[in-house]
Amino acid sequence: MPLLKIKALNTNTTLYVWKITESFDELFRSVALKDVSLARLEGMKAESHQKGFLSVRRLLMEAGYIDFDLHYDAFGKPHLADGKHISISHSHDFSVIVISQENIGADLELLKEKTLKLAPRFMDVAHLKGLSETDSLQKATVVWGIKESVFKIKNEVGISFKDHIFESDFNLNDKQCKVTLRFNNKEEYFDVLFDFIEDYVFVCAFNSVSLSDV
Repeated sequence: MPLLKIKALNTNTTLYVWKITESFDELFRSVALKDVSLARLEGMKAESHQKGFLSVRRLLMEAGYIDFDLHYDAFGKPHLADGKHISISHSHDFSVIVISQENIGADLELLKEKTLKLAPRFMDVAHLKGLSETDSLQKATVVWGIKESVFKIKNEVGISFKDHIFESDFNLNDKQCKVTLRFNNKEEYFDVLFDFIEDYVFVCAFNSVSLSDV
């Protein structure tokens, strides 16, 4: 079933997950696109990207929206016409959207060895100490997703994943952690939830409501 999951992340936030099993034609016939979206779709060279784009529009329909309700600002951040916050991610055979009353950033990542090899470039590898190779790969992928998710919320030029975004150490079973962004002489705090969907990692970041417990 293409619509794999609808899950409440909190009282204000819902996750929608699509597993792409359809052909391009099946997806294309199932959605209505505004002209700018159609032009964007036609400009995509890879069919996997086209199917990801269309599956996101199917998820919008599952959430009660259509393509005409979605627009992007000058920085490429998506917005909904009713003022709710939305974050979008697509990776290979899966697409996700998260819709919330809160400012959120979501990321979906396929587990792949390359992420672990690149870990020293974007995280404190001390957080991988003592873990098995499988757990190290999962944790490194979660951390990458954390950095992507926080960046989607802030969307500011110059933010470095390794130098500015710091995750508290966490266990994979926790499925949550705290994050600090230190950038432009200011500290900001985020709460993060994560989960595993088949061979993928899903991460969602929220601005912390309270700083007292960080």
